Amino acid sequence: MDIMQIAFYGKTDVGLKRKKNEDAFVVSPDRLFCLVADGMGGASAGELASDIFAKAALDVFSERTDSVEEETVRLVQKAFTFANDRILDHVKKVPEHQGMGCTAELVVFTESGFVIGHVGDSRVYRFRKGNLEQLTTDHSLVQEQVNQGLITPEEARKHSMRNIILRAVGIKKELPLDLMKGRALSGDLFLLCSDGLTDLVDDEIISEIFSKEGSLPEKTDQLIELAKEAGGKDNITVALAEVI
Repeated sequence: MDIMQIAFYGKTDVGLKRKKNEDAFVVSPDRLFCLVADGMGGASAGELASDIFAKAALDVFSERTDSVEEETVRLVQKAFTFANDRILDHVKKVPEHQGMGCTAELVVFTESGFVIGHVGDSRVYRFRKGNLEQLTTDHSLVQEQVNQGLITPEEARKHSMRNIILRAVGIKKELPLDLMKGRALSGDLFLLCSDGLTDLVDDEIISEIFSKEGSLPEKTDQLIELAKEAGGKDNITVALAEVI
């Protein structure tokens, strides 16, 4: 695949309050994609759902032969469909896992740009020329209230119902998927993260870390440490992709 060069790094941390880590991430430099998934459905089921998503994406992108945008969009859709079907099939076989699912962020690079697939309240950001922009919109109850002007974004951050999500992989047969695409510029830094980071670390602080010198592993560690210092009440997962 003739394509720009991307540096990747990812890490997950159980945090300070949870016994298990239900997040999953993949960074695949050879297939030019990365993902973050946050499992739900309690105990082993949430962990399993995020793992199923990660494996489904790896399966789909193992067959990637070119980096044309149209084909990349098709594969992103296929990865989400595969994962959704596999989780639903698992629940049929293991009924006690009813309600398991996961949020999922998938970023794939093409010849000159990127394609994002997004479901749930994990997020994708892009840091470009000193500006941090959230590229995805949370599929959550509080985000709906923000959209309707009922509460402010500041109120949403502290809202008691902020963890109620309206869309997840593996819950219904039909999965509405947010797809975004755009051009990637040299120096762009993409952040995929679970809500264990963004519930506790403000965008301004994330932007500050990205503005400073430092390797991708150093920036990842700083973000995770800040979330833990702020309480670390959930699993924290960060994947970074930088256009070189």
